[in-house]
Amino acid sequence: MKHYATIWLLIVSLAFFTLCGCTGSSEVIENDAVKEDELLTVRLPGGDWGFPTPFAHYARGPGVSHMRYIFDSLLEKNEEGLIPWLAEDYEILEGGTRCIFHLRPDVYWHDGTVLTADDVTFSFNYYREHLPVWIDDPLILSDDYLLSIEKNGEWTVEFILASPNATFLEKAGRLPIIPAHIWSRIERPDEFNDPEALTGSGPYILTDYSKEHGTYRYAANQQYWGPQPRIDILEFIPVSDEVLALENGDIHFAQVPADLLERFTDNPLYEIMEQPAFWGYRLRFNMLGLPEFRQKELRQAFALAINREELVEKIARGQGIPGSMGMLSPDHRWFNPNLPAYEYDPGKATEILSSLETPARESYELLVGEDAEVRIGELLKEQLARAGINLTIAPSDLKTRDSRIIEGNYELVLVGHGLWGTDPDYLRQRYSKETEDWLNGTPGYENSAFSKLAEKQVREMDEEKRREIIMEMQEILAEDVPDIPLYLRVTVNVYRRDIYDGWIHIYDHHEPTHNKLSYLEK
Repeated sequence: MKHYATIWLLIVSLAFFTLCGCTGSSEVIENDAVKEDELLTVRLPGGDWGFPTPFAHYARGPGVSHMRYIFDSLLEKNEEGLIPWLAEDYEILEGGTRCIFHLRPDVYWHDGTVLTADDVTFSFNYYREHLPVWIDDPLILSDDYLLSIEKNGEWTVEFILASPNATFLEKAGRLPIIPAHIWSRIERPDEFNDPEALTGSGPYILTDYSKEHGTYRYAANQQYWGPQPRIDILEFIPVSDEVLALENGDIHFAQVPADLLERFTDNPLYEIMEQPAFWGYRLRFNMLGLPEFRQKELRQAFALAINREELVEKIARGQGIPGSMGMLSPDHRWFNPNLPAYEYDPGKATEILSSLETPARESYELLVGEDAEVRIGELLKEQLARAGINLTIAPSDLKTRDSRIIEGNYELVLVGHGLWGTDPDYLRQRYSKETEDWLNGTPGYENSAFSKLAEKQVREMDEEKRREIIMEMQEILAEDVPDIPLYLRVTVNVYRRDIYDGWIHIYDHHEPTHNKLSYLEK
């Protein structure tokens, strides 16, 4: 068993974190056997996204991706769909109520311990008591739904479910597996930031992290069980101007605005890569706090008073597409194109406002984040004023804005996020009448017909039948307008092809640097 390289990296990491108190440092860690200049190092734009364990990273895409570099899951995603990962095979039996995962027998934790079925059963049972930061649907862990999880030998795990669930494979298969021999003694996982907390089975090992400076440094796990890492050292460093940093060679991958693309189009050092429209902005209503927002006519008036095409042109500089009131991205595989367009019509919006049973208020506060969100807010203020709706813009930093959302402390809020391309069951989670999730859901919205369809689709194991239900759900949402999808970004990335050219998009996500397959042999 040749795990000396992995163990050496772990020892270096332990020494580093012990000396630096887990806050990171700017010093370079070197292995005397392999000089730094002989390794392939790729540098990406950074920023602090939390300590990358399943319990301490920040609940946004970059935070999740940092965690996934270290921790593997039973299944992974590629360009086409779900693929076996820690599980080399799986079976769906008894109409979808029994799921069996067959594990690979050759997987080791970063400390050299064998990963077995005990780790998988432990992970799910531990998550029942201590939810990870990112979980697609806590329902899959509830005692009422997940009736049992048992190991059958060292390499087989069996799940028994109360009812069929079309999304179980994705939601359970993508939960990170954690080592039982480390986490079994941890009572407060959100406070566990010792170096051994970063012991995973994934392709990269964290060797440097600075919360203060927003930097991360990963070294390839040379004894990785799966496709081998192509990048030896992966560094994330904050930059004030991604385009300038790319041109100066400080980073090797950047998002580039449309009006600056010509600086790279004819240069053989660079490759241009367009993202699918799976990251976008929504305008959300606080229906519990402001009862008038429960009137769909008022929400429809807002939709008609907003010029989404103008937002794309002025804010996204043409790099985007207007959102659909059915809530799925037009790039989604199950997008319904036959929905009301809600073309810009402030006159019609004014007519609707004048006939409301519960009148709109004279003014509303719009909570926004920073930078582009402030500009979006100001443009929305101009547009809505033409229909007689006045806004006060309240900017805040990202974490403060998200905290206020969780508390329900807003009137209107602008949110930008990814995951618009994932399984459309997120429509159920977001708009079901049972939701109490302020961060991702829409408390106060209720449509019994929608809720019935939402529950029906999640139990439908026939994909074509389920697709038809999702189409109907979009029709209801387009009529009700519980949120307003403003626009989705079609971002263009530029990268140094002479440094690294392995970037790929998985089938449901916009950002190639977020998925671990971009860093591995194909």
